[in-house]
Amino acid sequence: MSAESGLRTFRDSGGLWEGQRVEEVATPEAWARDPERVLEFYNQRRRQLYAVEPNAGHRALASLETRCEVAIVTQNIDNLHERAGSSRVIHLHGELDMARSVIDERLLYRLEGRDIRMGDRCERGGQLRPHVVWFGEMVPEFERAAALVSSAEILIVVGTSLQVYPAATLAFLAPAGARKILVNPDIPDAGRGHDFELIEATAAKGLPDLISRPDFPH
Repeated sequence: MSAESGLRTFRDSGGLWEGQRVEEVATPEAWARDPERVLEFYNQRRRQLYAVEPNAGHRALASLETRCEVAIVTQNIDNLHERAGSSRVIHLHGELDMARSVIDERLLYRLEGRDIRMGDRCERGGQLRPHVVWFGEMVPEFERAAALVSSAEILIVVGTSLQVYPAATLAFLAPAGARKILVNPDIPDAGRGHDFELIEATAAKGLPDLISRPDFPH
C-alpha cells in the first residue's frame, strides 16, 4: 500500500528490511540482545516516514468516507492512511509513530516523529520501545479486525502477499454475499479462485480507478 510513497517492506527486498535481517531488528529476541540497535532501526524508519507523503491509493480510500462507511485494516505500521484523511484505521502490527512501556503495554505515547532513546521511560519507570508487533508476538487487534471483515458488504484487499499470518486469514472472512476485490500488481496464488474480482495494478493506480467505476457505490 505504501510502496509508491517510497516506503519499502521486508518482503520486497529478499527477506531484508532496509538491509537488515528481520530477526535482528523485529523480534523480542533482537530487543533483548541489542535494544539500541532496534531503537535506531525504528528511529530511521520514523525519520523516513516523515520524508514521504500519502499516495493516490491512500487518498482514494480516504475520499470513500464521503460515500460509504469505511474501515481500514492495515498490516503497515506507517501513518499514511491517517495523513491522507482516513478516520477509522486499525493497525494490526502497531504504529511506528508511537512508543509503549516495556512494563505496561497500556502506556502509549505519540512520538510525532521524535526518536526513542535508551533511558526514555514511562511514568512508571519502564523503558520505552516501539509500539509495533514483532515476529513471535501476539496480534492484539486481530479479533476486532476479524469482526469488521466478517460484516463487510465490500472487501477490498490491497497489495498483500497473503503470506503473513494471522493477518492473511482476514482476506477470506467476508460474508458469502460480500463483493470481494483484490488489488495487486502481482496477484498471489492464494488470491485466485476465491470469488475475488482481480485488479492487476498498484494501489496508487488501481484504487482510484476502482472507486471511479460506475458499478462502485457513489
